[in-house]
Amino acid sequence: MQPDFTGKVALVTGGGSGIGRATAIAFASRGARVAVADIAAKGGQETVSAITKVGRDAFFVQADVAKAMDVEGMVCAVVERCGRLDFAVNNAGVGSPGGLTHEYTEADFDRILDINLKGVWLCMKYELDQMLVQGGGAIVNMASVVGLVGFPEDTAYAASKHGVVGLTRVAALEYASQGVRINCVCPGPVRTPIYDGQPDVEAQRAGTIPIGRFGDPKEVAEAIVWLCSSAASYVHGSALVLDGGFVAQ
Repeated sequence: MQPDFTGKVALVTGGGSGIGRATAIAFASRGARVAVADIAAKGGQETVSAITKVGRDAFFVQADVAKAMDVEGMVCAVVERCGRLDFAVNNAGVGSPGGLTHEYTEADFDRILDINLKGVWLCMKYELDQMLVQGGGAIVNMASVVGLVGFPEDTAYAASKHGVVGLTRVAALEYASQGVRINCVCPGPVRTPIYDGQPDVEAQRAGTIPIGRFGDPKEVAEAIVWLCSSAASYVHGSALVLDGGFVAQ
């Protein structure tokens, strides 16, 4: 049985494509009013259109999650428009340029940590302000299997996602008694636009996954929606792995 989120408000960062878009659509399909946040207006508006054309409620908020002023403004815009914030999915992030640890530039390292880790912290900072005032909520952060195991030539990305797992666990302990549940998801390779035009890379990586394929964004979205639902009311501080068996090897 699908959860009924009628009357609830969900915020999804990085909602303009991939897992973020699938998650925004999944929340809307359960009746939630959805704020789609992204730095890219075109993708964000396309997600909103996909939701509203089937009679559901969504709106776009432009924000760079690495900037405190943008994040504060994003949360304020949601609350001003909807009056509350029940669910927050901190999904916005960037991939790695690749390279051995000593080959990374400081600029690349800083950019990845600013968006993938600091961005999640900034989002939680302002989301929690609102959730504590209203007496509860649920937050899901986007980590990765690379936040649980090492992966060569992914130095900054792995560091950022390990950080997201740790940040999630600490915050979950801090706010569990105040009605806010905080978890993260750790997907393996998922078929998103980052792999467009790279069939060889996808085929190679799929060969390392026990079930032999990449995940679909909708599969991750369903797990995120479940974590926000009352069915997951006893789940706190979890790093939910969605990887086709990769880390079980």
